[in-house]
Amino acid sequence: MGRTKVLAVTAFVTALAGATAAQAQTPAPAADPANTAWILAATALVLFMTLPGLALFYAGLVRAKNALSVMMHCVAIACLASVLWLMGGYSLAFSGTGALIGDLAKFGLPNARAGVVGTLPETVFFAFQMTFAIITPALIVGAYVERIRFGAVMMFSGLWLLLVYAPVCHWIWGGGWLAQMKVIDYAGGLVVHATAGASSLVAVAMLGPRDGYPKDLHPPHNPGMTMMGAGMLWVGWYGFNGGSALAADAAAGSALAATHLSAATAGLVWAIIEKLKFGRSSMIGVVTGVVAGLATVTPASGFVGPVGGVVLGALGSLVCFKAVDIVKHRLKLDDSLDVFAVHGVGGLLGTLLVAGLASTALGGAGYAEGMDAGRQLGVQALGALVVCAWSAAASAVILLVCKVTVGLRAGPEAIEDGLDMSSHGERAYQT
Repeated sequence: MGRTKVLAVTAFVTALAGATAAQAQTPAPAADPANTAWILAATALVLFMTLPGLALFYAGLVRAKNALSVMMHCVAIACLASVLWLMGGYSLAFSGTGALIGDLAKFGLPNARAGVVGTLPETVFFAFQMTFAIITPALIVGAYVERIRFGAVMMFSGLWLLLVYAPVCHWIWGGGWLAQMKVIDYAGGLVVHATAGASSLVAVAMLGPRDGYPKDLHPPHNPGMTMMGAGMLWVGWYGFNGGSALAADAAAGSALAATHLSAATAGLVWAIIEKLKFGRSSMIGVVTGVVAGLATVTPASGFVGPVGGVVLGALGSLVCFKAVDIVKHRLKLDDSLDVFAVHGVGGLLGTLLVAGLASTALGGAGYAEGMDAGRQLGVQALGALVVCAWSAAASAVILLVCKVTVGLRAGPEAIEDGLDMSSHGERAYQT
């Protein structure tokens, strides 16, 4: 019996040593060079959407005396969001196993050089997601242009990133409760566009309209600048949606193709609507349609085929055009540059439509195990409702804090002089 025990122990130790040696020889997860190169490029493209794309797009739509202030908002938000993303935002969104929020294990990115996420170095994944965290609060700028204090922009954007964007990002992309329910959001219909859109309406209601709204408003001071910005947004969206595959593969190519076709279709449809309604098609209208198509395809881009992109672009243009009219003329809300009507409505529409267009019968990628069109539509609708409700409620609290601390609305004289000079001591144009 004693000899048997010795032999058994010897065999166990030998097996354990062999397993340990095999484990030691197992290579650590390594980043894929091709995927890394593509996401590095996509990261640059998404930052290009904000700087200078969104900055130029918005600046051309306001009066000349406020053009520089809009650009300043975009640059300052990019700087602030980048630092906050490192100091907590990324960790709250992408670490931990909590259903509602992440933890602070990745505060300051402590394992920066050695970390790998999927097939990417963690620094690359971090930077790619950071550019999304930059553009999302920057989108809201379009709702409150020409009348907000610069201090309020900074305080609101910083708190909003941590209290609205990071939690919703965790819910859907960080393994949170909506991800567990199998909500589909390929590149940000909910995480980016719905959060920004819902928050924009709250900001408009609490800040009040521009002076003279809706009768005494000036037209865009530089439509050409807006067109250049829209073109940059279109190009940057290749990285926004194509990069969300997180790999240089067929899924990225499919997302890019659907994105482009949605934008092109939406621009044409918006031009046709304007021709039928006003007797002419405007350049501002066409590029607004393009952006509506881009926002609408975003949540669905990796799950639909090229024809799905065309359908999303056409419907996105039709619905967003109507939403602009409802918000501005029926609700009389001065969502100055149509953030809710274009980004919010477009993102929500695409979030719902993906439930049908993802079907393999329509050229889509299909559904997760146990899901069909009906079940998918149900969880998509629930996700949309919860994300909008949280974004609106949290934004109202943040704006109230801003109001009682730094103030929200610029003074009458500052607004009359223009925010370029009154807030920043500079002008976009020297005469």
